[in-house]
Amino acid sequence: MRSLSILGFIMLMWSCADTLEKPKPSASEKKQAPRTFKIDYAQGFEVQNFEGYKILSITEAWPNADKTFTYLLQESEDIDISGMGYDYKIKVPIERLVVTSTTHIPALEALGILDHLVGFPNTNYISSNQARALIEQGQIKNVGQDQNLNTEVLLSLKPDVVVSFAVKGQNKSVESIKNANIPVLYNADWVESHPLGKAEWIKFFGLLFDKNDKAQQIFNTIKDEYEKAKALASKSQTKPSVISGALWKDQWYLPGGESWQAQLIADAHAEYLYADTNTSGSLSLSFERVLNDSQDAEYWIAPAQYTSYQQMLDQQKHYKKFKAFQNKNIYTFAKTKGQTGGVLYYELAPQRPDWVLKDLIHIFHPKLLNTYEPQFFKPLD
Repeated sequence: MRSLSILGFIMLMWSCADTLEKPKPSASEKKQAPRTFKIDYAQGFEVQNFEGYKILSITEAWPNADKTFTYLLQESEDIDISGMGYDYKIKVPIERLVVTSTTHIPALEALGILDHLVGFPNTNYISSNQARALIEQGQIKNVGQDQNLNTEVLLSLKPDVVVSFAVKGQNKSVESIKNANIPVLYNADWVESHPLGKAEWIKFFGLLFDKNDKAQQIFNTIKDEYEKAKALASKSQTKPSVISGALWKDQWYLPGGESWQAQLIADAHAEYLYADTNTSGSLSLSFERVLNDSQDAEYWIAPAQYTSYQQMLDQQKHYKKFKAFQNKNIYTFAKTKGQTGGVLYYELAPQRPDWVLKDLIHIFHPKLLNTYEPQFFKPLD
């Protein structure tokens, strides 16, 4: 009888063991192999995709950055992430965010999550019609200036994250936000040197809102349209010469040969006359140098903020020495503006390089896209 009682006690304990709460497996204990997260062109971020969480790494927050910023995006409460190294842990999908660059707006709009944006520095810079409506309704608050954010207003909005950018890691306002325990994520779309690399940063926002499939779908559409346009341009029998930029305080600023603008010109099947320069930033040259190199260039695109030939002559009478000026072959994006005067190109072009490419093909090879209506570039008045 005693032995039966003992046996019954053991069986009871065995059955109860299955009902006890098991400890959550830690990410390190599970030793998962990351699943594929496809990145085609962007160089500035990487994603490790695990069950229940993702690791987002910003590898180049600014040019030649010597630090990688790591964000753990936690999708499930069932994963114990203790012992893992990261700059911030963020539970996704998030609900409220502040962004600091107009280039972030089109991605939010395309993903259908613009209503989650609660703050932006100097809202007058925003051109998006949908965003402007939300600003008028008071849903998107003005939080100061880029490098001088009004942290009191920003903190009152209680954002889950603030998406910022930094030049050489310097942004005083960011430190104040960090001290308030609000995660600051760096978005480095502006560092990318390939047009499609910039557009691919839509996946960054897809990660924060658990919209990864939609972000991939949108990017694939942009990429396909870009590649089809590039293939069409390559069929042209001509390859016109092109210059860009204009004078500012006795120096001519124009895109470097490894910049995204130079890539767009090349993909539009044109010859950018500074394509062999080894920089993804801007070149700063004398007027005499550019005149000597580019006087006979057939086209001139993006002449700073000029919108008319008379404006150009008023500033520098020697512009008329250029063949593109004489033949009225200068095109600008400065004429295409939003409701509050913001230049739409700065906001939307990084997200829609396929439209920029088609604009350029329409200019350089008009017979290939003769019914196309340009989105950004228009001839000077």
